[in-house]
Amino acid sequence: MHAFGELVAHSTAFTLGALNSAFEELAEELENSGATTLVKGVQMVQLQKAIFACGMLSLFDSILQDKLECQNGFQEAGDFLESAGQLELKERFRDLQLAVNVLKHGNGTSYNALIQKASSLPFRVKLPNEGFFNKGDVAEVSTLIEVDDRFVKMCATIIQEVSDVIEANTRGA
Repeated sequence: MHAFGELVAHSTAFTLGALNSAFEELAEELENSGATTLVKGVQMVQLQKAIFACGMLSLFDSILQDKLECQNGFQEAGDFLESAGQLELKERFRDLQLAVNVLKHGNGTSYNALIQKASSLPFRVKLPNEGFFNKGDVAEVSTLIEVDDRFVKMCATIIQEVSDVIEANTRGA
């Protein structure tokens, strides 16, 4: 468990570095040309960040199921965090799960839960009356959660923190 959290942190830094490098190259070319391939390229980079965030959380669920020997890793981890007195972390972890559900499934129960608390979240949720997060940004892809570097890093941080709490409380178990 602990190794997974550390690996996610390193993987996130590596992936964001590679994606941002590609983005910068494409953005530089976009200054001289508005070619569709360049626009699609910067959109692809943004989409890849969303795919990466969804993937790391999905893998974490399988790691949790294995480590905690359960069918629902997120539920079990939430219960574990609560019993360890980590209520704030449990809430951040739940918000992350909801955000990734929205990225995967779109409008629905998870989205409705997030828009109720949108002003207090550490990431942006597109409200029902919003068309764009950043109007005029050609790199923006159509998602209900703004997946920027900060969001991706937040995913890795929360996974690391949850891993650390579970690891610290299951050693020798």
